[in-house]
Amino acid sequence: MTRHIDFDAIENFRDFGGYATGCGRGLVSGRLYRSGHHALATDQDLARLQALGVAIIVDLRQATEREREPSRRWGGFEAAVVENDILSHQDWVAELEVSPLTAESLVADTMRHYRINVFEPRLIDLFGRFLRAVGDAEGAVVVHCAAGKDRTGLACAFLHQIAGVHHDDMIADYLLTNDESRLERKMAQAGAFVERVVGRRPSDEALRAWVQVYPEYLDAAFDEIRGRCGSIDRYLADVLGVDAEARDRIGARVLGG
Repeated sequence: MTRHIDFDAIENFRDFGGYATGCGRGLVSGRLYRSGHHALATDQDLARLQALGVAIIVDLRQATEREREPSRRWGGFEAAVVENDILSHQDWVAELEVSPLTAESLVADTMRHYRINVFEPRLIDLFGRFLRAVGDAEGAVVVHCAAGKDRTGLACAFLHQIAGVHHDDMIADYLLTNDESRLERKMAQAGAFVERVVGRRPSDEALRAWVQVYPEYLDAAFDEIRGRCGSIDRYLADVLGVDAEARDRIGARVLGG
């Protein structure tokens, strides 16, 4: 299946369903979507979102990010929006201001954020609400952050874990962010953003490293989880509050017959 769905101005939009699962039922397609932010969405993009039957949009961004780049919505918008205003312990824009903006520093900072994000109270709330929303949704769910790769990547990995997607497929899906045909556009957008907010522009080498994802990022997050909780499933239950009943509801929505 074709996972990437082309939009005029929504980056990294793709279907993360359609994978085999351990139970044999398989993850359905056309119900689980992930993307970058929707602030630049064209009217045609909004019409396409509406046509996909989107019932819930989960925005993993901080309040300051949403204020800086507010999402656009289609006319008559009635989908539920999951977001929060919980204050974060992190300010990644402030970190960019003092960063040397090299490829090495940007990758190291991202790796550190993966370890932090899985126990960040603001994201714990959103990850848990995202997963429970999937179990309650009557239509499609879109989960996104700013670029649709890191915080969104974690959220999707947790859904895949619950559904019983094989780890190799989980990683393969995660790495689809690195689509070479889209990297130049993402580098240009990321470079313009950094230059606008911190007054400096990273090199092309640094931007290329920054807009991609690497298996080591998810490995770092999962290692942090296992070190503190013992297992990913224990984290899902004890930290994110996704208990057996919630997992059953999720399965009923996203697994085939």
